[in-house]
Amino acid sequence: MNRVIAAIILYNITFCAHADIFAIYRNPNGSTKWQYVANTTLSILILSLSIVAIFLLIANRRAGRANRELTDIKITLEERVAQRTASLIETTAHLKNREEYITSILESMPIMLIGLNHKMEIIQWNHVAETSTGRPIASVLGKNLWDAYAAITVTPEQVTQVLNSKQTLTIKHSQRDQYYFDITLYAVNDKGETGIVILVDDITKQMKAENKVAERDKMSAMGELASAMAYDMNLPLQSILTSLADAQTKLAPIDTHNEILPALKNACLSSQQASQIIQNLLDLASSSHNEKDAADVPKIMEQSIAVASTLFTDLSGLHFNQINITRHYHKNLPPIPCYQSELQQVFVRILRNAFHSLNRATQENPTIEIEISEFYDSLWIKIQHNGRVLSAAEQEDIFQPFFSISDRPPACRVEHRLSYSYFIITDHHDGQMAVTSNEDNGTNFHIQLPIK
Repeated sequence: MNRVIAAIILYNITFCAHADIFAIYRNPNGSTKWQYVANTTLSILILSLSIVAIFLLIANRRAGRANRELTDIKITLEERVAQRTASLIETTAHLKNREEYITSILESMPIMLIGLNHKMEIIQWNHVAETSTGRPIASVLGKNLWDAYAAITVTPEQVTQVLNSKQTLTIKHSQRDQYYFDITLYAVNDKGETGIVILVDDITKQMKAENKVAERDKMSAMGELASAMAYDMNLPLQSILTSLADAQTKLAPIDTHNEILPALKNACLSSQQASQIIQNLLDLASSSHNEKDAADVPKIMEQSIAVASTLFTDLSGLHFNQINITRHYHKNLPPIPCYQSELQQVFVRILRNAFHSLNRATQENPTIEIEISEFYDSLWIKIQHNGRVLSAAEQEDIFQPFFSISDRPPACRVEHRLSYSYFIITDHHDGQMAVTSNEDNGTNFHIQLPIK
């Protein structure tokens, strides 16, 4: 009820107010006061424009403030983007440098490096691998290892073993005096996938150097043993020689039929020959190996021939003095740095080999030809004889120490080999030594020695 009364009162007030609003715009006679209407309308318009201007000014100030905030935000974002971009560029450059550094390490490694994924496909192939196999990296990437490089000695079973066990596997692959390789396989993880890295290290030079040191030590030990044995053998041998000489002197007046004296003479000759052999061993053992001396090779050769003449005599066959020796020494040959006693032993051993070959051959005119010449920066020595020729197997074995390099039985007997002579020429004198033998040209030993 109260709400109804309030509504009626409000309606009456509004009606009265509505009537009074337009009263000021009428004349007493009821006509309209247009001047008042115009003034009121203009006032209302000015007031409305003022209000709108105020709102626009406020909105403009708010928009300016918002623009400034947006500008600040934009500048901040640009600075952050620039910082992030610079950091990204720096990180990218750092990663690129690290990648280039790692690639440079892999490429400069002196060993063959091959990377495989879990499918045994090649994903890494360094410069040594390219050089060793002749296959550029572009031609092998993504291919199966054994399709790309069938000659590798690693088997798929060995790779599978490392993939499954995650344990490093080392394989030794070698051919005595020819090549030595250490092959290492180890597993690596990349993004949850297991791959294989294969390292193939060529240790041929290292092993040959170690073998040379070991061989040198063995030769030194054998030299000491030979020297001690030669010295011990020389004492009773000298006693035997003295006794034989005394017996020969005492029996000379008695043995009128020359039944005993020839046998004593041969015994004395054999004893003297054995004594010369022992003395030769002692001279070799006592020779100095500290420094090389400049020496005249033809002179050493003549000394070797003289030693051979006293050492090599077969009482039932050939005497070395019966061999026709032809010399061809070129003029003005320069002296070369060498170990004279060792070089003499080499020549004596070759002459010994020639003597036994001539003694075993049915040769009416046994001949040894010796030629020494200079060619470029080396001295070349050739010793040729017309005795029994060497077979191809004997030529293969003659420079090997006590074994053959093939699976067949040794063709050259140990006492006729020249392994120590070969070692002296190639290791101690940095030279070369070879042999050729056939029916047409006989047997030729070739030696090349550097002049400097």
